[in-house]
Amino acid sequence: MDIFAKIKHFFVAGEEEKTTVKEPEKNEHPSLEHTIRQFENSMDFIHRTYPQCKVDVIYLAFLVGNDQLLQDIIQPFTDADEEQVKTVLSRSQYVVVVDSKECIDGILNGEAAVFFRGSTYLVDIAKPAGRTIEQSETESVISGPHDGFVENIGQNLGVLRQRLKSSHLKFVKLEVGEVAKNIVVIAYIEGLANQEIVDELIKRIQMIEYNAVTDSNMLIQFIDENPNSIFPQFMTTERPDAIVSKLVAGRVAGFVDGSPSGFTCPTAFFDFFSSPDDYYQRWLIGTALRFLRFIGFLITISFTAFYVSVTTYHYEMIPHTMLLNLTESRAKVPFPPLLEALLMETTIELLREAGARLPTKVGQTIGIVGGIVIGQAAVQAGFTSNILIIAVATSAIASFVIPSYIMSASIRLIRFGLIIMAGILGNLGLLMAIGMVVIHLAGVTNMGTSYLTPLAPINFKDMLDTYIRGPFWALRSRPTIVKTSNKKINKMRK
Repeated sequence: MDIFAKIKHFFVAGEEEKTTVKEPEKNEHPSLEHTIRQFENSMDFIHRTYPQCKVDVIYLAFLVGNDQLLQDIIQPFTDADEEQVKTVLSRSQYVVVVDSKECIDGILNGEAAVFFRGSTYLVDIAKPAGRTIEQSETESVISGPHDGFVENIGQNLGVLRQRLKSSHLKFVKLEVGEVAKNIVVIAYIEGLANQEIVDELIKRIQMIEYNAVTDSNMLIQFIDENPNSIFPQFMTTERPDAIVSKLVAGRVAGFVDGSPSGFTCPTAFFDFFSSPDDYYQRWLIGTALRFLRFIGFLITISFTAFYVSVTTYHYEMIPHTMLLNLTESRAKVPFPPLLEALLMETTIELLREAGARLPTKVGQTIGIVGGIVIGQAAVQAGFTSNILIIAVATSAIASFVIPSYIMSASIRLIRFGLIIMAGILGNLGLLMAIGMVVIHLAGVTNMGTSYLTPLAPINFKDMLDTYIRGPFWALRSRPTIVKTSNKKINKMRK
């Protein structure tokens, strides 16, 4: 054996030894000594012994409730003899486990492990943790339900069951994380969802190799097909009614324990411009609101870039009545339009980020006062023109009408690229940048489906619930993106 082989053998052997110590073998019978070694040197590790009845109990103090601990551990085993212990352990809440890994996972989930005469039992004494169901702060609506998901996956699935009372609603439990295991649940309506998409989603989640996955927004970055794309490819939401509407439409949803948001797929680009509010109002009003969002999208990506293009290369496009005012406004500005626009856009993003990170009341004050004071001072000092201030402010306001925060953030970042291209090549550069964005979107897929559906490929039926919010009598079929129809659910009912 050469020196390199010896070094490799040394590290591999060391890794195997370390893994053997910290991770219990599959199907290994749980033992008291092995379980103690797994949790030793941790302040919340509790080992209770009852010598008179030869019972040992192990649990984690921060995960259990005092009432449950008193009822299922302390009272039954204190001053009990072995025959009484047998009677207690025969109750339904005490579950026999024969796998060491299952025993460890149970303790980590708030259960207590009871060791008696070579047998191991798990009893659930976990305390309900987390906040109560309340309104989502990031996805507010004017009409409709006001409840939102919380960090407890059990509560989230319970809310989903209450809203969607169907025996065809199925849940699939998975685990992710190499170091810290976390629960992921896939939800779908059997017969409506495309089973191939369900299987593919489960397969991708099972292939994740990472230390810990703690949030839905983190999980979707492991399973999307275009990880280097700036655009989000999975819809995330904290609203139960939004998840229910997607499930009924044949899509698949997912939840991560500890995350207050769920995700749905497959998702198209235009799905990020719809809001639950659209379906709680008259269809003409919902359609008008969607048109307003698409107009806001065009404004936020192109308004400032168009200003830079026109003021740098295309003065002939400006009406004569406005040209004089623009000339006077830019007379004292020492910077070229490109640098001027980038400076103001960066300032707006700084104010936006500061307002989001600070406490609510302080953040609102910073956003309003900071924007007014800095904008007015910049114009008076000659650092920027007042027309650019209007363009930047309009672009910023237009980005707020997009319901999805992650899509809004992506569009704001694209705006910088369009501004730079417009400052270099004028209108030609602006059109080239928009063309590159469209080409990129046409190449993005989500769970094997086109990201630009129903525009590419064209499907006029799906446009009834994409660019407009059609009346409910016209929305009776599943979207083409899910590749299922109402006929399947009708067959199941029979």
